[in-house]
Amino acid sequence: MASFLYFLTNQTLLKSHAIIINRGTLLKFSFFLMLYLSPICSSSNIYSGFEDANGTKYDLFPNVLKFEAVARLIELGKVSDADKYLERTFQSPASVRAGNLIRLWMEDAGLKTWVDQMGNVHGRTEGINPSEKALIIGSHLDTVIDAGIFDGSLGIVCALSALKVLNTNNRLERLRRPVEVIAFSDEEGVRFQSTFLGSAAIAGVLPASVLHLDDKSGVTVQAALRENSIETTEENLLQLKYDPECVWGYIEVHIEQGPVLETVGLPLGLVKGIAGQTRLKVTVRGSQGHAGTVPMTMRQDPMVAAAELIVLLESLCKQPDDYLSYDGQCNPSEVQSLAGSLVCTVGEISSWPSASNVIPGQVTFTVDLRAIDDMGREAVLYELSNRMHQICDRRSVFCTIEHKHDAKAVGCDSELSSQLQSAAYAAIKRITGESAFDVPVLMSGAGHDAMAMSHLTKVGMLFVRCRGGFSHSPAEHVMDDDVWAASMAILAFLEKLL
Repeated sequence: MASFLYFLTNQTLLKSHAIIINRGTLLKFSFFLMLYLSPICSSSNIYSGFEDANGTKYDLFPNVLKFEAVARLIELGKVSDADKYLERTFQSPASVRAGNLIRLWMEDAGLKTWVDQMGNVHGRTEGINPSEKALIIGSHLDTVIDAGIFDGSLGIVCALSALKVLNTNNRLERLRRPVEVIAFSDEEGVRFQSTFLGSAAIAGVLPASVLHLDDKSGVTVQAALRENSIETTEENLLQLKYDPECVWGYIEVHIEQGPVLETVGLPLGLVKGIAGQTRLKVTVRGSQGHAGTVPMTMRQDPMVAAAELIVLLESLCKQPDDYLSYDGQCNPSEVQSLAGSLVCTVGEISSWPSASNVIPGQVTFTVDLRAIDDMGREAVLYELSNRMHQICDRRSVFCTIEHKHDAKAVGCDSELSSQLQSAAYAAIKRITGESAFDVPVLMSGAGHDAMAMSHLTKVGMLFVRCRGGFSHSPAEHVMDDDVWAASMAILAFLEKLL
């Protein structure tokens, strides 16, 4: 490598080919060539960085923070239970393989690793003061069905890349407090319709009864763990809770899953809070019958009743001020807040017996309802429930509304947020050399493990730009340089702990 660069900077040879380049240009060319070739070179043998006007030297480590990080995201994106799309649900074969792969990367970063009774994968370094409160960095390894490769995985990979840089440069053990990375086993809630199984267990807010939830095949959470040689009882599940006195804080890096950062042209944004979320399971029961012999006027059809309920949901969430009254359930300011943040989704619907020539006897659908304001969200749920029961009574069908998940809105900690904002600013400046920008502050409409971890400790989050705001889709995409910026931001944050 050195001899190759010497050849390129030898002006005599260059002039013999009628190319006239001054030495400053050659040095710049050599630097960018090193950046280009760095993926095939050892991180301990090549320095890639710059000096600012004051002579302060900054390492950029593109071979670890960018090239290797992107390669790992692609590799993890191939670990799937489906052949033609990405699917990795709680304790599925692909989920276990992904956990094993992440554990290897944790060890590569110099961390001690283990898997707990809820399938979470842990990697930890004690630093110079093992008795100090620990910083936890985390995100989830599970995916939705037909997922993109960045949701969840990005936060894990970027954290491990930053720690690997510290380990490579013999600075990992100089951290002033322990640092632990956790790849949570389930955040999406796809398999058991109960989100945050991994992080809620660590935070101590996961009820032991969750072990007895079953999936569509009748397999319980407990049985799914047992299939992977993890024996979990109600007693040892409760023991997973971390002691709040031993945790300093939790940070999470995640794709924005929205278009704001792309619109403003910046790779990173600070999260100031996360919307509250409720998940419902609505079951409508009617009278099953022959499609050709039951007169329309005599039918008790749960399918058309469900259709009316779903249209009601859409109308209420589009125009909450047309439905909510100011009678103690909600006030004008809450309605105004709802108008800008309330979103409602029916993502799953099924019928029984599900035949083209049979009036179904039962229809079930899910509701996902989110809002920044918790009081407003509760008011919407109250009104929705009342009006749904009215529709079911009018149609002579019976309906039940089960609350499958409730999470209050979460505000991020001001101290952690300030430090993350500074780290994001430093990362962008180091990579681009530009400083004339402000790191934008955003609200999250999506739920994250930080919501569960907020019951344990203070939390902070950074968002990473994603193309078009697409997520939960194969169209999900983060540019390589933005992966680099995210990894660099975690590194800058950790450097303050040295």
